[in-house]
Amino acid sequence: MNFNLSEWALRNKGLILYFMLLLGIVGLVSYSKLSQSEDPPFTFKVMVIQTYWPGATAEEVTLQVTDRIEKQLMQTGLYDRIAAYSRPGESLVMFIAKDSLKPQQIPDVWYQVRKKIGDIKTQLPSGVQGPFFDDEFGDTFGNIYVLTGADYDYAVLKEYADRLQLQLQRVKDVNKVDLIGLQDQKIWIEISNTKATQLGIPVAAIQQALQQQHNMTPAGFFETASDRIQIRVSGQLHRVDELQKMPLLVGDRTIQLGDVAEVYRGFSEPAQPRMRFMGENGIGMAVSMRKGGDIIALGKNLEAEFSALQKSLPLGMQLKKVSDQPVAVQHSIHEFIKVLAEAVIIVLLVSFFSLGFRTGLVVAFSIPLVLAMTFAGMHLFDVGLHKISLGALILALGLLVDDAIIAVEMMAIKMEQGYSRLQAAGFMWKTTAFPMLTGTLITAAGFLPIATAASGTGEYTRSIFQVVTIALVVSWFAAVLFVPYLGDKLLPDFKPDQHSQRAPWYQRLWARLRKQPEPQPIVRHSQSDGHFDPYQSKFYQRFRMLVAWCIEHRKTVIGITAGLFVGSVLLFKLVPQQFFPPSNRTEILVDLKLEEGASLTATEQAVKKVEAFLSKQPGIDNYVAYVGTGSPRFYLPLDQQLPQASFAQFVVLASSLDDRDEIRKSLDEQIRKLLPDVRTRVTLLENGPPVGYPIQYRVSGEDLNIVRQWAQKVAKIVSENPNTANVHLDWGEPSKIISLDIDQDRARQLGVSSVDVANFLNSSILGAVINQYREKHELIDIRLRGDQAERVDVASLASLAVPTSKGTSVPLSQIATIQYKFEDGLIWHRNRLPTITVRSDVRTHLQPATVVNQMSEQMAQLRAELPSGYLLEVGGTVEESAKGQSSVNAGMPLFLAVVFTLLMIQLKSMARAFIVFLTAPLGLIGVVLFLLLFNKPFGFVAMLGTIALSGMIMRNSLILIDQIEQDIRAGHDPWNAILDATVRRCRPIILTALAAVLAMIPLSRSIFFGPMAVAIMGGLIIATFLTLFFLPALYAAWFKVKKQVVNR
Repeated sequence: MNFNLSEWALRNKGLILYFMLLLGIVGLVSYSKLSQSEDPPFTFKVMVIQTYWPGATAEEVTLQVTDRIEKQLMQTGLYDRIAAYSRPGESLVMFIAKDSLKPQQIPDVWYQVRKKIGDIKTQLPSGVQGPFFDDEFGDTFGNIYVLTGADYDYAVLKEYADRLQLQLQRVKDVNKVDLIGLQDQKIWIEISNTKATQLGIPVAAIQQALQQQHNMTPAGFFETASDRIQIRVSGQLHRVDELQKMPLLVGDRTIQLGDVAEVYRGFSEPAQPRMRFMGENGIGMAVSMRKGGDIIALGKNLEAEFSALQKSLPLGMQLKKVSDQPVAVQHSIHEFIKVLAEAVIIVLLVSFFSLGFRTGLVVAFSIPLVLAMTFAGMHLFDVGLHKISLGALILALGLLVDDAIIAVEMMAIKMEQGYSRLQAAGFMWKTTAFPMLTGTLITAAGFLPIATAASGTGEYTRSIFQVVTIALVVSWFAAVLFVPYLGDKLLPDFKPDQHSQRAPWYQRLWARLRKQPEPQPIVRHSQSDGHFDPYQSKFYQRFRMLVAWCIEHRKTVIGITAGLFVGSVLLFKLVPQQFFPPSNRTEILVDLKLEEGASLTATEQAVKKVEAFLSKQPGIDNYVAYVGTGSPRFYLPLDQQLPQASFAQFVVLASSLDDRDEIRKSLDEQIRKLLPDVRTRVTLLENGPPVGYPIQYRVSGEDLNIVRQWAQKVAKIVSENPNTANVHLDWGEPSKIISLDIDQDRARQLGVSSVDVANFLNSSILGAVINQYREKHELIDIRLRGDQAERVDVASLASLAVPTSKGTSVPLSQIATIQYKFEDGLIWHRNRLPTITVRSDVRTHLQPATVVNQMSEQMAQLRAELPSGYLLEVGGTVEESAKGQSSVNAGMPLFLAVVFTLLMIQLKSMARAFIVFLTAPLGLIGVVLFLLLFNKPFGFVAMLGTIALSGMIMRNSLILIDQIEQDIRAGHDPWNAILDATVRRCRPIILTALAAVLAMIPLSRSIFFGPMAVAIMGGLIIATFLTLFFLPALYAAWFKVKKQVVNR
């Protein structure tokens, strides 16, 4: 290409300056408009289908409801798995869509699911309620508040909560506000079964009387010549005490309801899942942000509204913060700015000390310019600021200066050799611009498998590819357009006839600080044509001798390198494996799981014991308990728990990370002692897609009893491993039931049926809805039930008087045999097969994958003994990691194709492209060495870094091979071409690698990106040395280059 962009830039300096200022301003504006959040946008591909069949056992629900729904859903073919559980009267099916589906395809999948289930709705048993669909499973409520007021009636508290919900909904960027821990109000009419029988008051009489008085019935209107006049009839209830005075006709006399029954206002019994803050019941308000919103701006708006709302509450009522995501995000951004500043300072020091002060200034000015252009690109492609993109920006910082260093170093060298500024810029364009572009694109291509990974983990980490690619591409344009302009303005004048130059600026500064004379000038070595030759210094002469030795002993060098590579592959097994590291947020999760079938009352008693313990612990800012359910998703990767009466979850907010770790250890030990009969679990928040228990084994098959037997065998193996803790089956505990065996003949004679008995018991114990009480915008059920003794005392069941169709009553024990039994209270399915999961935590510091590997042989033996059709599968961290790995591996062919195509375009030789290609995996030597040295695990993010590292290595190799080819085309013999090119490319290769490696040091402290940074640092250090010593030897061996003997 004859057009020289760098020369054009220097001929149009005014235009270039304008573009630099414009792009800087655009970048600043773009940065201010970037959406900010804690985690990247992530699609939860889960839909929940819930169905109720009151009165059915768990087994009946499984066979008649759950299985039908599962079978229909499997016809979609769009599922990754279908998980379902059945409880007495309840079916819940989770449709997990294929991981490979794109986010924009998910709404259509949910439409197909609804359509499929709608097709079989008529085939479900009569009496079934639903199915009901929930596809908002992934909503994240970053801000959670709680309204408390011990001295206030719940109805008043609820009314204020409704007002606050409305006001919070109006705040800018708020998507929705959900109320948590609500208890439905009820009006209870309690009448003793014995008393009702003695007085001859059937339930139907009370219901009829209430309907006749309270039902909303139109009385019509008069249509006159001028008006339409409505007619209103009195009798509707306006106060609860009016219900007590409601007349009942019993025989030939009228009595008031309050004379025979206790009427009062209360709540659902048994209670609904509730929220408790610092040991006090409250109503939670969970606020979610609209898609693409700015969490920092939302936090400021909510903070202002929060302060105003607190002042508007009456005395004794308090609004408190439970979770504040904007604070966590602000902390992350402050950390990012700090780490970025450290990385910038490190890169600048590398530039100033290696290139000189004024040459280093060119690199210094290019950094904010490239960052501004990167922010503009992020805004253009809708990439916000979050933990992944912020880490990617720091990662990119070490790479985006590479092109600038190469360009300005070439300009400075050529100016020292006597070229004018315009000629130096032109020469830089001709010799390095296109190798730099190809190298830049290859480095970006190293991140391509992340972009193409069709999985949840791929979606979660995709912005690494987006940010790094944007930064690398714009850095090349900056190197060929703006660096020549900056070099023209900032580089010093070099005099070709000057045989010495002043000592470097840092040596002169050090001498001045010590009040010593200026150091001696450095002697410049000239070529035969009088031009300055910077490569005749002692360092370059020694380096040249070392490279020459490597070429002469090429077989030895290649053999040593191959041995190191094989050794690193073997040692890789010793590197701990990980999926994602834990989060650095200060919350601790405490799970309490009582036995299956435990009441909510028992769960709440366990919660209160833990609250009493937590109230005495130092280092805790606050704690919140969710009784009967898990916490709402206040953090995107939270492994959210579904409602169940026997479960409770605490979220404990520690004062600092140090406190968090201490409290976690203490809680883990103390709560087990406090609640020995309760399964407890103390964990930190996760990073990446939610996994739950790190070690999981699933046993599936048709026969539930056989599945249970094999699951217990698996649990035994897992519990015998010294590195596991909290080993258990996810279900299988039987629930207590009372079985009533009705004597059908006797019951028929007395005018009683099984349905009559069931309805009577349900009405007496739980209460039957007989009408609704209307109060403002509330609809409150009016329920009729037996008195407390009949509802609580199981022994009184036999003496309950069952009304007959003949107007009499009969004791329950005369028509039924009462038995106490056990049955399955919970049945889990996975893809229609009964499935029991053996779950476990890791007791030691080992990674889950390591522990699973320890048990792999035993599990393989057990798997071989399984009956035909039964499955034993590994789940948890290992399974999710394998999914992420396979999705990345699927993008490797495209990565290889793109890289090889770029190499062929630049080198136009299969052999030379292949030589460059062979250097890519050599970074593994340094990766393994550094991960073992710093005891860092090889996780999903580190794997992405290792793949990307191959692109960085090939970039340096490409530039060196291209330089060798240029020298050979210029007439140099191959031996000297290899030596001269390696010597000339030595400084830019070392400087670019040094900038990238040192810029990773601040990032290596990050919990999330630390392993990736360490892997890249180690790989790049070793690969840089191999590029300078192994690559020349490989090139010489491949093309059989021999040293020419000069005859004299």
